[in-house]
Amino acid sequence: MKICGVELTGNDAVVCLLNLESQQFNLPDCRVRKLTLPKEHTRDDLQKFQATFAKLMIDYQIDTVAIRGRMTKGKFAGGAVSFKLEAAIQLINAIDVKTFSPAAIKQALSENPLPVPFSETGLKGFQEMAFTAAYTAHMTA
Repeated sequence: MKICGVELTGNDAVVCLLNLESQQFNLPDCRVRKLTLPKEHTRDDLQKFQATFAKLMIDYQIDTVAIRGRMTKGKFAGGAVSFKLEAAIQLINAIDVKTFSPAAIKQALSENPLPVPFSETGLKGFQEMAFTAAYTAHMTA
């Protein structure tokens, strides 16, 4: 199963690809680490983001997109643009999209600890939340 983990922060969609093949996790190289929507964006910019994201999922034959959910209220609430990005991703017909709350991710990690420390994955630090979303999707599938 091929999963793309996504963390939505500000106007960025940080991505991390994670495959499970023969009981072995694999982190395939990806041509992008994040997709960005301009701060002052138009409808065309949002449609371009959606088309670019959809093409990326098709090119890498992704089965499921796992999005790390954001709070809607409070100190750690997600911004309006991140919710637009989530909607754009969820409205892509060709892919299965699942959203995992931070609490669900934490629980999945406690029940199924990472087989290797994140620092040894070769990913950039800013991709950690996208990686844990993808890992959670594999563990709860």
